[in-house]
Amino acid sequence: MTLSEELAWRGFVNQTTYKDPKTLDGDAISFYWGVDPSAASMQVGNLAAAMMVRHFIDHGHKAFLLLGGATGMIGDPDGKAEERDLKSLDEIAKNKAGIAAQYKSIFGGKDFTIVDNYDWFKDMNYLTFLREVGKHVPLRQMVGRDFVQSRMGEDGAGISYAEFSYSLIQAYDFLYQHETYGVDLQLCGADQWGNCIAGVDLIRRKTGHEAHIWSSPLIINKATGKKFGKSEDGAVWLDPELTSVYKFYQFWLNVDDEGVEDYIKIYTLLDKDTVDGVMHDFRARPGERLAQKTLAYEVTALVHGKERADAVKKVSETLFGAGDYKNLSAADFGLLENELPMVEAKLNETGLIEVLVSAGLASSNGEARRFLGDSAVYINGEQFSSDKTTFGPEDVINGYAVLRRGKNSQVIVKLS
Repeated sequence: MTLSEELAWRGFVNQTTYKDPKTLDGDAISFYWGVDPSAASMQVGNLAAAMMVRHFIDHGHKAFLLLGGATGMIGDPDGKAEERDLKSLDEIAKNKAGIAAQYKSIFGGKDFTIVDNYDWFKDMNYLTFLREVGKHVPLRQMVGRDFVQSRMGEDGAGISYAEFSYSLIQAYDFLYQHETYGVDLQLCGADQWGNCIAGVDLIRRKTGHEAHIWSSPLIINKATGKKFGKSEDGAVWLDPELTSVYKFYQFWLNVDDEGVEDYIKIYTLLDKDTVDGVMHDFRARPGERLAQKTLAYEVTALVHGKERADAVKKVSETLFGAGDYKNLSAADFGLLENELPMVEAKLNETGLIEVLVSAGLASSNGEARRFLGDSAVYINGEQFSSDKTTFGPEDVINGYAVLRRGKNSQVIVKLS
């Protein structure tokens, strides 16, 4: 499959300046893609564009991955209703390090170069910038941007000169890399089209050369019609300190049936024959959720590594599938301690009713007795017998037990 065919199949076609997408199937092109250090980690939305970048690299194109050390000092105003708070230089440095580490993880083993736009802006004075950039950008082009119009409108919050000028900084990024590294193409998400066009126009006006853009569409949750990549806890981050590996895996495991095929094509490297096979089996037996399980494992392995993906897969299959609880290791329970509520109990002493209430699985002793009487309480996946009142040695797995009420309400019980 050629690159243009793969991009079309996977859903990475949105707007482009190329008249013929098959241009991408020819000689190697030097291109760039970047992320501003507004946080110490990329989100799932960034990951979609990163996967598009991965396919360009895999098809032989030369990647320059940009860290927005300069643009991060201002913050992209596009899509923002109000002025951003400026980040400190220390915070920007920390965020750049986090994003650089993720570049090296996602594109590990591939040929790419990391660049930082702070390197070419730090010694540029204001008059030079006005002469080299500002002189070549029509004010009409800048004022016409949708976000500028909305911020300057009657109900808008206003916009500072710094944020108004953001697109000039990004435009110069493209020009600098074009002249220094031979970069002729910028990859971006749909929301960056306006900023990228500014770069194409600046290159044309300054050098007379032709440069191009390829953008990926916004990923939409078909079940809700909203932007994809949010969980109940907010944004889904690639950094395990911000979104744990377990929660990351669960996010993908719970995606909607309607959109799961799109997500597999976008967020995994599985080829067409494999995806077609997974979706065939999924449609035949949708209750088994094979598509979601495949997606969750593949994305987790890509972002966090195979070892961590294997661990959360094992834990998830045990808690929500047919896995044997006795196979859970001490490390598995260590992982779950950070994800599920935990209570402590003494063997042959602490009553089950007390534990159910303290764990929040029942609101009162009476409700706890009713759950037990209705056989709605499970320990390590097995129903409590009606005459059982405390935890016994047979319930202990590496010092713990998993207590469940109903289908999904679970807590970890630390036994002593």
